[in-house]
Amino acid sequence: MLTMLRATRIQQSQSRMTLSCLSLMMMLVLVLVLSLPQSCQAFTPTKIARAITTTTTTCSRSSRLTPSPLFMMEEMEIVDCDVAIVGGGPAGCTCALYTSRADLKTVIIDKNPSVGALAITSHIANYPGVDRSMTGEELLDQMREQATQYGTIYKRAQVFLIDVDETQSGNETYTKTVYTPSYTIKAKTLVLATGAMGRSAPPVPGEAEYLGQGVSYCATCDGAFYRDSPVAVYGATTEAMEEALFLTKFASTVHWITPTDIQRQASLYSEAKKLELNKDFSTDLAQKLLDLPNVKHYTRTKLLSVQGDVSGVTGVEIRALPGDKNEPEIVPVEGAFIYGAGGGSKPITDFIQNRVALQEDGGVQVTDEMETSVPGVYAIGDIRNTAYKQVVVAAADGCIAAMAIDKYINSRKTVKVDWIHK
Repeated sequence: MLTMLRATRIQQSQSRMTLSCLSLMMMLVLVLVLSLPQSCQAFTPTKIARAITTTTTTCSRSSRLTPSPLFMMEEMEIVDCDVAIVGGGPAGCTCALYTSRADLKTVIIDKNPSVGALAITSHIANYPGVDRSMTGEELLDQMREQATQYGTIYKRAQVFLIDVDETQSGNETYTKTVYTPSYTIKAKTLVLATGAMGRSAPPVPGEAEYLGQGVSYCATCDGAFYRDSPVAVYGATTEAMEEALFLTKFASTVHWITPTDIQRQASLYSEAKKLELNKDFSTDLAQKLLDLPNVKHYTRTKLLSVQGDVSGVTGVEIRALPGDKNEPEIVPVEGAFIYGAGGGSKPITDFIQNRVALQEDGGVQVTDEMETSVPGVYAIGDIRNTAYKQVVVAAADGCIAAMAIDKYINSRKTVKVDWIHK
């Protein structure tokens, strides 16, 4: 009976494992190839994908004939543009507004519009011309709407890799490439605007080991793989709650694990609602999540480790606080979505993979025109790790980069001012 149960579990996980294994395989090959001298870099990511398409069966745990994920990767949507902007915060939206007005085809790729530093700010009182009762999310919605009205294409996806020159992208016109699970963006210029809310805490045991095999940081990317399966979500931030809410559409049970007392946290924010604060917590969202029948909440509980075997994640080890009075418990799950250290201040640069130079403090190194160490690649906003982390500064960065991009693409010696006289 145990053998049959194990076989069933392995068969249920085959689609997730196939895609995850292939994704990790491609990432590994890319890293290895790009670490070689340029003279040896004969393969582009597309060529690599084609080359290993025939090996897809090695990642499968079933003999059933299924479409090759790498074949689907070749068929995925490819978008060509003048400007690709990774990140949809105030810096990215301002840059998009200016480049779109300059008649440059612009695409914003944004993981989640609700979890950035501006989006989680309760009230904005220091942005010129804005009513002080406006929330950060409302201001960001207006910025995004304004950019799209001028032609910006807005796409929601998680970026896992970029290419920044012709030797990597294999295209002499669209030399910058942005890779997501859903489509590929090819651009003449690239703007990095992912902010500085990255995790700084170390991963829990098993987290790195099972990344891509049940451990995920993006429910919108991977949620559909867990239909009718139990999953765990760790974290009490708005991002964690948004992701958990999305997972309730697919998972049989969402085990929501929070290190804090949600009810107490809700009351604290309710008392402070009239203050201007950077609130990475939503009382309404928390209550909505708690009211759902397929959500099981573990309050004041610490995530100790992620458990698994050859089939992927099998469970998470947790312990109710205080730890010296409670024994660890294993919760059986097939997916673990971890957002425990959200709201950090580390620049989000993991997807860059050393493609551009970084400063000692982890921020992206730029010139006065926001250009990085690679021509045609720009970095704006908090990803620079500037001490002046303000919305107005991020917006100014976006404006500077956009005008520099217009000059770069049109081979001008000076910037063109975005004024209209009628």
